[in-house]
Amino acid sequence: MTSEPNEPKAANTESGAPSGGAGSRPGEWLHQLQVMIDEISTQAGPVLRDVAAKAAELAAKAGEAAGPIAHKAADVTTDLGQKVAEKGREVAADLRRSAAQEPTATPPAVEGPGLETPAGESASEAEPAGTGRTGT
Repeated sequence: MTSEPNEPKAANTESGAPSGGAGSRPGEWLHQLQVMIDEISTQAGPVLRDVAAKAAELAAKAGEAAGPIAHKAADVTTDLGQKVAEKGREVAADLRRSAAQEPTATPPAVEGPGLETPAGESASEAEPAGTGRTGT
């Protein structure tokens, strides 16, 4: 096993100088790296286009499949909403019916001799409405 990195087989130097010199080694590595990047870019372009086309096809199929599911969900939501609205109307009607059947919480004031009106006056002291008289 060697400690040097693997070099591509098709790597060539532009200068044509022998690769054994100490000064040419970093430049040679950069050139080999640039050649590898260029080869990968050339080969990857069509592959990336194919991958993008497949992804677009899958997205189109997902959209087609989601349409009917969305319609079913909308139908279910509509039905459920109507049921909830009907139940709400029933509850409101029941509450109104029970409120109409129960006596009111504050009964009307009964006036008579010796009974007090809501204002705290006796019935004999209070004037009937519209007479314009004050107490005698």
